[in-house]
Amino acid sequence: MRPFSTDGCSHFPDRSKVDESDWCECCVQHDFAYWRGGNAEARLRADKALSDCVQLASGNKGLSNLMFAGVRAGGGPYFYTSYRWGYGWAFGKGYADLTPEETAQADKLERDYRAQHPKLMCPSSQARSTP
Repeated sequence: MRPFSTDGCSHFPDRSKVDESDWCECCVQHDFAYWRGGNAEARLRADKALSDCVQLASGNKGLSNLMFAGVRAGGGPYFYTSYRWGYGWAFGKGYADLTPEETAQADKLERDYRAQHPKLMCPSSQARSTP
């Protein structure tokens, strides 16, 4: 398994350009689930959690619905993209429960990432916060 990486909200804005709304942490949390992968039910739970988080962060149900539709349409494991379901594994894993060994490996890599990045900011936020 490759170490965790995130690009924030992939091909979608990480935050509002109009007000102070920022839903990037929602996307980073969603990326943890997508990186790890698993079965189709786990993906649906992750996508619903993203939608709920974005609605809470933005107050915008339309935005959360749009993001949900986007990840459902473009985040499947059969697309050869850097943000597909299970992107931490080699392409072709598809929908599958993780073995205990795979779960342990993913848990360790996630712990390592979180220890080094406790604020879970989007990459663009990290760049802006550096003097």
